[in-house]
Amino acid sequence: MNPRFARATRKSPVRLASVVLAGIAALAAAPALFAADSYSLDQNHTTVGFTVRHFFTKVPGKFTKFEGTILYDGADLSKSTVTVTIDTASIDTGVADRDKHLRSADFFDAEKNPKITFVSTKVKPTGPNKMQVEGTLTIRGVTKPVTLDVDLLGSGPDAWGGYRAGFEAHTKVNRMDYGVAWNRVVEGGGSVLGDDVDINLSIEAIRQAPKPAEPAKK
Repeated sequence: MNPRFARATRKSPVRLASVVLAGIAALAAAPALFAADSYSLDQNHTTVGFTVRHFFTKVPGKFTKFEGTILYDGADLSKSTVTVTIDTASIDTGVADRDKHLRSADFFDAEKNPKITFVSTKVKPTGPNKMQVEGTLTIRGVTKPVTLDVDLLGSGPDAWGGYRAGFEAHTKVNRMDYGVAWNRVVEGGGSVLGDDVDINLSIEAIRQAPKPAEPAKK
């Protein structure tokens, strides 16, 4: 035993006990320090948007009803996950007749397929505050792999005692892969709609309070 340590312990047993207890407390707290934070999408400050070519211009639209959970592990992004569910019938392009057509069987068939879902399968960093989120996107009962390019815009406390994070995400899908296949050929060989759909997400998420531990079973 180190003589200096031996003298210290003989002179101050209370101090030694305090050091030991502090070490035990630090070890017990360690998992919590590195645990992933759970965030829920703030529907009032999140946009689930898309654009698709109409003749020569890109026309925007969005879905207004959705919910999602982000499990974000800043220490190890590979442990992060994302799950989002979108109400198909909430599609909104600003034109009532067009939205009605988009809900029909020509497009999303919202009555038979009320939900669009995304479930992540892998998250990997690609640069400072940048990552790729691989996952499966299900539309009209068809599930295909997609990859989102994601930017973490920042995180911090809000004005109401909570904590928020902001993200932007982008990807492109071919609507024909999901059976969203309506189109019309025009004179000259063109078509009314393009096949590629750009998906653009502007996300504000609120960190959820940890769930209280369940009481030990007797």
